[in-house]
Amino acid sequence: MAAPLQAQTLKGFRDYLPETMAPRQAMIRAIEDTFARHGFLPLQTPALEYEETLMGKYGEEGDKLLYRFEDNGQRRVALRYDLTVPLARVVAQHRAELQLPFRRYHIAPVWRAEKPQRGRFREFLQCDADIAGVNSPLADAEVLVTGLQVLRSLGVEGARLHLNHRDVLFGLLELRGVTEKPQQIACIRAVDKLDKIGAAGVVAEIVREAQLDTQAAEQVVAAFAPGGGLKDLQQTVAVAGDSAPVLKQAVERLEAVLALVAAAGLADLITVDVSIARGLDYYTGIIYETRLTDPKVASMGAVMSGGRYDGLIGLFSKEQVPAVGISLGLDRLLAALQELGLLPTHLARVPVYVAVMDSQVAGHALHVAGLLRAAGLRAEVDLGGGKLGKQFERASKRGAQVVLVLGSDEVASQSAVVKDLGSGQQTPVSWTELPAFVASLLT
Repeated sequence: MAAPLQAQTLKGFRDYLPETMAPRQAMIRAIEDTFARHGFLPLQTPALEYEETLMGKYGEEGDKLLYRFEDNGQRRVALRYDLTVPLARVVAQHRAELQLPFRRYHIAPVWRAEKPQRGRFREFLQCDADIAGVNSPLADAEVLVTGLQVLRSLGVEGARLHLNHRDVLFGLLELRGVTEKPQQIACIRAVDKLDKIGAAGVVAEIVREAQLDTQAAEQVVAAFAPGGGLKDLQQTVAVAGDSAPVLKQAVERLEAVLALVAAAGLADLITVDVSIARGLDYYTGIIYETRLTDPKVASMGAVMSGGRYDGLIGLFSKEQVPAVGISLGLDRLLAALQELGLLPTHLARVPVYVAVMDSQVAGHALHVAGLLRAAGLRAEVDLGGGKLGKQFERASKRGAQVVLVLGSDEVASQSAVVKDLGSGQQTPVSWTELPAFVASLLT
């Protein structure tokens, strides 16, 4: 007899067992509800896109992380890297059918062939909300407010949104004499890795990729040190005067967005941070990352990020359509909550268990369970049979709070014995009154 195959998952991928999957699904439902309440409509796109649709949109390093291959029809295809580029393709392809501004949300897995590490997987779920067709501070603020409300809906505390603007990066680089676009892009990509490789690593990469000397690279890193906020930017603009128009406009945009978020009552959750770079090439305006502040999980990086990408849709169409969005990495947030012990485990348990005394009442047990399920209660019918003690043992392992006992006498009287496992109290209840009675025990 041949040896069994080794049961294993690919590195960077994971199984979600019920104890994790149940709260994960509850989080998805809460996110969908929040997106819908903010006026976003659902959208779904294929997992596979033509390779040329995705290539060249994320920058050199992003392109290297694409899962690409030739399918059976000799077509070059790729698994989606994010949900933003597919959205740009959809808006361009279906422009005649869409009313602008187009507000959509999309919750789906994406794939990146990056090095797995704590809180980072090669397959993970993204939850995006985007607005296409408007370039205004109000649209920027709307996606920020939506994202922050999503975190609130999930009960996440200790999170802070770090906000910046792409032109702040370019403006500060120009003030330090870095004026060539390729050099600027190389510097921004390096600065985006500050929290991963540290200041010394970023300096080395700027020297290597942007061809700056060490002193100039150190000045760039100092300009984007974490902690540099709005007041520092305002002071820089005041000193630079008319010599930094790009930086001035970017700071004014940040001020307008912050004022709108403050009006929504969320100012305490957001801060300007010049170290936020967002290395993807398609960003054009505001950019942001949301991080958990608890030291135990702070190293996991951003759990929610995004920005404005006004030029991306135009790559697929003659029409330039501005867009802005936010993306929550559900699996990284899930891993953080799990590590902090904040992930609810009761969702994988069944609150009501129906014990079956003998096979003659099995059909009636299904009927009784159906009454409870129709009332919105989760109920499980025992399938193992045997002695009642064994069934109670299985009910306990399933996390049941209430057990319904059904025998021939109960069927004759159309009732069930309801046992509250917490108090041990047993009560005979008619079938018609069962849903309301059981619900009262579960509240």
